[in-house]
Formats: sequence, C-alpha cells, structure tokens
Amino acid sequence: MQNLFTQMFSKTKTLLAYIVCFVFMFTSVVLGIAIGSVPISFLEVLTILGREWLSLPIAAVIEPMYVNIVMEIRFPRVLLAMFVGGALALAGAAFQGFLKNPLADPYTLGVSSGAAVGAVAVLFFGITIPFLGAYTLPVVSIGSGFFTLFLVIYFARLLNRSMAAHTVILVGIILSSFLGSFISLMIALTGEELRQIIGWLMGSVSMRGWNYVYLIVPFFLAGLVILLINAKELNALAFGEETAKHLGVNIQARKTMILFGAAILTGSAVAVSGTIGFVGLVIPHLTRLIWGPDHRHLLPLSVLVGGGFLVLTDLVARTLIAPTELPIGVITALVGGPIFAIILIRQRHRL
Repeated sequence: MQNLFTQMFSKTKTLLAYIVCFVFMFTSVVLGIAIGSVPISFLEVLTILGREWLSLPIAAVIEPMYVNIVMEIRFPRVLLAMFVGGALALAGAAFQGFLKNPLADPYTLGVSSGAAVGAVAVLFFGITIPFLGAYTLPVVSIGSGFFTLFLVIYFARLLNRSMAAHTVILVGIILSSFLGSFISLMIALTGEELRQIIGWLMGSVSMRGWNYVYLIVPFFLAGLVILLINAKELNALAFGEETAKHLGVNIQARKTMILFGAAILTGSAVAVSGTIGFVGLVIPHLTRLIWGPDHRHLLPLSVLVGGGFLVLTDLVARTLIAPTELPIGVITALVGGPIFAIILIRQRHRL
C-alpha cells in the first residue's frame, strides 16, 4: 500500500513539474509576442496564432497590421529564442551530468568558443559550402564546436588519464581563451562587417526571421533525440564509469553520442544567435530544484525552462531601453550570474 502511494505521489509530482514548466514556457511565448512598441492583447495573439499557424476556423476580425507583426516579426523571433534557450539548457544539463560537475556548460568547456570561431570565420571569409548553401553557417559552427570538444578531451586525457571533471573544465577554459584570441584577430582585421560580427558575438535573436528558425530546428531535434535516448545512460554515468559498466553501459559509445548531441545543440544555437552565456549553466540547476537529478525528466524539463527563460530575457533586452535593443547575452549574464551565485551559496550552506 505504501509503495503504491509512493508511486502515485512520484507520478503526480512529475506531471506537476511538466505542467509548471510548460505553462511557464507558453506564458513566456505569449508575453514575448504581445509586448512591444505596438502592444497586442493576449486574446488577439492567441487568435492570430490559432488561425494563421494552426489553421483553426476562428472567425474573429483582427487588423491585418497585427497579423503581420505577429507572424512576420515577433513570432519567428520568439520561436528562435525558445529553440536557442532550450538547446543551450539541454546541452548544459548533458555536460553537467556527463562530467558530474555543476560548473560544466557549453561556455566553460570551450564548445561555444569553438563554434563561435567557425561561425565568425564563415561570416568573415564569406564561406559557402556547395550543396549546403544557407546551412553552411550551422554546419561549420557545429563541426568546429565538436572539434573543440575533441581537443578538450584529448588534452584532458594527456594531463589526467581518468579525465577528472576539474581537469576537463580547466582545459576547456584555457582553450576557450585561446580561441577567443582568433575571434579578436578576425574582428581586428574586419572592415565594414565589424559591427555585424561584434553584435552577433554579444548574442541576439533580432531581425533573424523564419529562415533562422528553419536552420536551427533540424539540428535541435537531432540533438534532443540523441540526448533523450541516452538519458538512462547519463543517470548511470552519474554513479561513475565502473558502476555504469556493471549496469551494461557501453561507455565509449554512449560518451561519444552524448558529447555529439550536446555539440550539435551548442553549435546550432551559436550559429543562429551568437554566444549567449549562463543559460546552459544556470537553467539545469533551477530545473533540478523543480524535479531532481533524474535525466529522463531533467533533460526535457530543461528544454522548457531554458526556452521560456530566453524568451523573457529577449523581451527585457528589446523593451528595457526601447527603441534601443540590448544584446541578449548581456541580460543573461546580468540575470544568470547572481542566480548562479545564490544557488552555489545555498548548496554550500547545506554541506
């Protein structure tokens, strides 16, 4: 009887967590669309999305100007922010679970910097790979991010055969600083594209449009599926490699898949929005407070919370000192830094 009650409580808690996170993301999306230089009511936003996007037979009369603002300007921007935030939060949760370290995220491991070098090189040299066309930017960004991750692991193994988490993070930070010098060099040599590249590096989802949404969606879905498939293995790896081996986990194959999935998410996010810090670091911590360390639920919940968080952050970035827009990376750092400090202090006091 007690076991049955415990199972029912656990399922109820899980369902409640999903409901809370989904409502948070959905509310963030509606707010992101409704608030702006031309305010649009929530009812009008829902009506436009239902009729124009979901093709529902809604007969309400809406001004064409509002329809155009929602469908061509705000909705693709909000969707892009949602996918970027979800991708970074998911990658951060995977890296933290993989390394069993709360400081691991795409930025501290150097993956973001590696992806940024590839993306800036595409912008700087005007590279276009045949048969890829518009997908050149995300593909090169993902490839350079994954190559950077390979270098981090390689050098970490040279320093420490057991690949201790602090060694991997230290190598990632060093390599990130080294790659940052290449970005600075390209910026120094840039002429007319200087403003575009600097603005891109500071992080933004403004003026991107549906094309950028279409760019990130396939990579986001691929990374999401890969990591969700390996959620149980992430749980096993959290107890150590030896324990995972006894549980029948193919360590090398699963490690490669997890790192590849996280690199896909990071590279695609950086390619369409630039480098945005703290999302992959803070959001997994906040999500663990809601659910716990089980990656079967932590990963999808991180997507919902991360997506909603970046939509709200973008909303603040474009409305705080309107009509001037702030880089979204600045807002995430201002918000994420103190939140992460509070989390660390609370965990320290518990110990």
